[in-house]
Amino acid sequence: MNNTMTRLTTLSDHTVAVYPTHIQAEEAVHALEDADFNMKHLSIIGQDYQTEERPIGFVNAGDRMWSWGKYGAFWGGVWGLLFGSALLVLPGFGTLLFAGWIVGALEGALVGASAGVIGGALTSIGIPDNTVLQYESELKAGSFLLFAHGTPEEVQRARDLLRSTPFSRLDYFPADPA
Repeated sequence: MNNTMTRLTTLSDHTVAVYPTHIQAEEAVHALEDADFNMKHLSIIGQDYQTEERPIGFVNAGDRMWSWGKYGAFWGGVWGLLFGSALLVLPGFGTLLFAGWIVGALEGALVGASAGVIGGALTSIGIPDNTVLQYESELKAGSFLLFAHGTPEEVQRARDLLRSTPFSRLDYFPADPA
């Protein structure tokens, strides 16, 4: 991800919705898509539990990931809507799948974030440390995190649309918390 995109996501407002299941997260993504929300302003993070030891997917040159894990159909559909993808196997989390603009935040986190890859990526876009810890716990419990970023008006619209979905938590982070 280039510096312009990193600056855009850091200086943007964010809303984060937590969904206990992949079906609920998928419903939320489709609700935003149906309302013509800009899919380039969405990202999702979730685990893909595996019951057998074998590769679950790959990332190809076209920046598409194909997953054959437990939620293969879900992730396949999400990849079709969002831009960018990554698959990481992290101690304590297992396999984490990322889709959307937040993949670029992983670049900096992988290069040298002391808080870990997830913590580094989330703090780099302005999520407070105490909330990052809560989100990490949500991920470990199998939840899915849906991120929307943009202008205050765009993020408010996303929040309004997400309020009709079955989230377990909905947070807002202004670009300038002052």
